Amino acid sequence: MARRERTRHLIELGGLVQKAGLVELADDDRATLYGSLLELAAKAREDSSALALWKRRGKRAFDAEADDGKERFDDG
Repeated sequence: MARRERTRHLIELGGLVQKAGLVELADDDRATLYGSLLELAAKAREDSSALALWKRRGKRAFDAEADDGKERFDDG
C-alpha cells in the first residue's frame, strides 16, 4: 500500500513539472530538468523568502485554474 501511495505521489510531482511547462522548455532533457531543480533548491537554501514566494505563485495558479474550470463547466 505504501509503495502505491509513493508511486502516485511521484507521478503527481512529475505532472507538476509537465504542467509548469518545464518539459517542453527543456526539450524533454532530463539532465536539464534535474539541473534546474538543483538550482531551485540551492536558491531556496540561500533565500529564505523564495519558498514563500513560490508557494503564493503556485496557489494563485491552482486557484486560477480551478476558476477557469468552473467557468467552462458553468458555460456548458
